[in-house]
Amino acid sequence: MNEERVAFNRRRFFECLSAMGLGSTLMPDALTIAAQDSETVTVEMIEIAQKIAGVSFTREEQQSIVTRLNATRGYMAGFDFLRTANLGNSTQPAIVFNPVPPGKALPAGPRFLNRREPVVSRPSTEEALAFLPVTHLAKLVETRQVTPSELTDLYLARLTKYDPTLHCVVSLTAALARAQAKQADAEIAAGAYRGPLHGIPFGLKDLFAVRGTRTTWGASPYKDQVIDTDATAYTRLREAGAILVAKLSSGALALGARWFGGVTRNPWNTQQDAAGSSAGPGSATAAGLVAFSIGSDTGGSIISPSTRNGLTGMRPTFGRVSRYGAMALAWTQDTVGPMCRSAEDCALVFNAIYGPDGKDNTVLDVPFGWDSTADVTRLRVGYLRSAFGDAPAGQTSPQAATRRNNEEALRVIRGLGVQVVPFDLPDVAIEAIDFIRYAETAAAFDDLTRSGRLREVEQGPEQSSRPAEIRPARFIPAVEYIQANRYRMRVMEQMDEAMSGLDLFIGANLTLTNRTGQPVLSLPNGFFEGSPTGLQLTGKLFGEPELLLLAHAFQSRTDHHLKHPSL
Repeated sequence: MNEERVAFNRRRFFECLSAMGLGSTLMPDALTIAAQDSETVTVEMIEIAQKIAGVSFTREEQQSIVTRLNATRGYMAGFDFLRTANLGNSTQPAIVFNPVPPGKALPAGPRFLNRREPVVSRPSTEEALAFLPVTHLAKLVETRQVTPSELTDLYLARLTKYDPTLHCVVSLTAALARAQAKQADAEIAAGAYRGPLHGIPFGLKDLFAVRGTRTTWGASPYKDQVIDTDATAYTRLREAGAILVAKLSSGALALGARWFGGVTRNPWNTQQDAAGSSAGPGSATAAGLVAFSIGSDTGGSIISPSTRNGLTGMRPTFGRVSRYGAMALAWTQDTVGPMCRSAEDCALVFNAIYGPDGKDNTVLDVPFGWDSTADVTRLRVGYLRSAFGDAPAGQTSPQAATRRNNEEALRVIRGLGVQVVPFDLPDVAIEAIDFIRYAETAAAFDDLTRSGRLREVEQGPEQSSRPAEIRPARFIPAVEYIQANRYRMRVMEQMDEAMSGLDLFIGANLTLTNRTGQPVLSLPNGFFEGSPTGLQLTGKLFGEPELLLLAHAFQSRTDHHLKHPSL
């Protein structure tokens, strides 16, 4: 007879004794409690649970534990309260992650954006107009060669035409967009030009709340959810005059490219998905359905779709952009960033959305100053050895093609006069910190789990594997969660030391840097069988200006970012 059956029979025996009034004299105290309340913790439960926690206690110590857990004002009472506290997804934890190691000063300096103004004429076709970078569209709007309403109608038409193929639109915000465009038309005609995003249509990943629109998080249980708030990223873009034309698809609960409306497709190759949970922004921006978009990233969800769809996308330093109004996945790792057609576009969008808002208590007040004309040769640049080197002869895989394209990109960067040195990342036990995000995700969706509706995400049209991550995370011990964050501090210090002589390095380790907070940028660096490959750059903390400068210089010598798919 197995142990589980023995424990069950033992419990039933003592329950019978209790029913006869004998339990109080014959049963251990913890089992007496178990007979009175089936939800009470027992010694047998502790015996099993201590295996997960990696500890071993004597029977007497186990008895002491259950007494403390089951006391009137003990742990279990506190747990019971929390389970009915309706914390939802939006309540921030009191503990705040700061990616800056102790003793390291925050960068200081002026806030500025210095760039060369392009000379642009309106293209002869609507197709060409749709694929222009924001820098060019902005000049056309500013010089009144095109109106915000014309651009809005163009992108709304393209969203309607191509979404049946790409499955990237959750909600077309046509009425809202036309009202915003009409306002922009009037302001610009009156000479009240707000800047380079004024009148520019954009898309927002459907994790960000906008009053009066659905915010579905890509998951069946939330497909009709309307949140009565505006996300800070949206508010700031509206203050800059940008126009929201669509809420774009997110993988269910920010995982992968599949959501309850289908699989979002790569416009370069519609047999492929668009990669990562910011798949909708990636697909729509690459296909010329919006001028730019906003994504979110916890484990690569800006960088992966930017790479696959041939975009320039930037995951900023943790704590740079407010997550207020966005779905929480992992409070100590979630970031918000731009997905655009060029590095300069990313600089314009990032400049509009970064900085404290008084609502997200992780955001640090660090200025952003970017000069597109700065001397790129002054950058201290490394290259990640593991991302370079000749691909084995005869290999024709995407990985081999990426490696070859990386080598060519390195040649271009050296041709800019940039000195590049080999670089290695510290050796880190990723498995010791990787589960941090799963514990936080389980907390973020505790209500969904307890309601039983987590199964809908697994069994619904999205067929998400997120529930398979959430369930085991319920058994991550609190002590190990704290220990993992202590080890995380050691890893942050190792990363800071490793990068002490560099501004950035060419290459990336997203699993590592998503936990240490460094910014990463992906930009197209070539093609393989008609689909883009991406070069990734990783910066020091708050090193967005350096990342954008090198990317902009690279794009001034190459035309990969100017190519677009033929739909």
